Amino acid sequence: MMGNERTTEIRAGFQLDEAALTAWLKSNVEGFRGPLSIDQFSGGQSNPTFRLTTPDAKYVLRRKPMGQLLKGAHAVDREARVMRALGAAGIPVPRVRALCTDDGVIGSWFYVMELVEGRIFWDGGFPGATPDQRSALQGSMGATLAAIHTLLPDDVGLGDYGRPSGYLERQV
Repeated sequence: MMGNERTTEIRAGFQLDEAALTAWLKSNVEGFRGPLSIDQFSGGQSNPTFRLTTPDAKYVLRRKPMGQLLKGAHAVDREARVMRALGAAGIPVPRVRALCTDDGVIGSWFYVMELVEGRIFWDGGFPGATPDQRSALQGSMGATLAAIHTLLPDDVGLGDYGRPSGYLERQV
């Protein structure tokens, strides 16, 4: 991540049971080996997101927030499913390593994916990038979006995902 990943110590109320998580990772993530250190990303949208670091690998953990949630809200299982489908179709996404649907491990569902090193732009204007770099970044984003839009949900195992018709009516 080249030093711009914006992590912090785990904030109050977001702590993870490190022993339970380590045991689960050993059983569910191929090749996992501790010791484990955990810090929290500053971002992550509405799902708390953590960096997991071991001597051999770095991972990202995304979890549901704690507390009562509306049905279907913060569905990390959907995130993991879509990312797996996109990855299998050749779209550049991090590899999902495991999904946990047992609240008993860390208090909510979560998934673990590989941490992909690279630059993170928190500002869509790409500050610090040269005009040529900005052009390449925007071209790559456009090409990726175009590739996603060539996929048919049935062909990538997402035919039962969401409601395929009536989108415009639901929005209006």
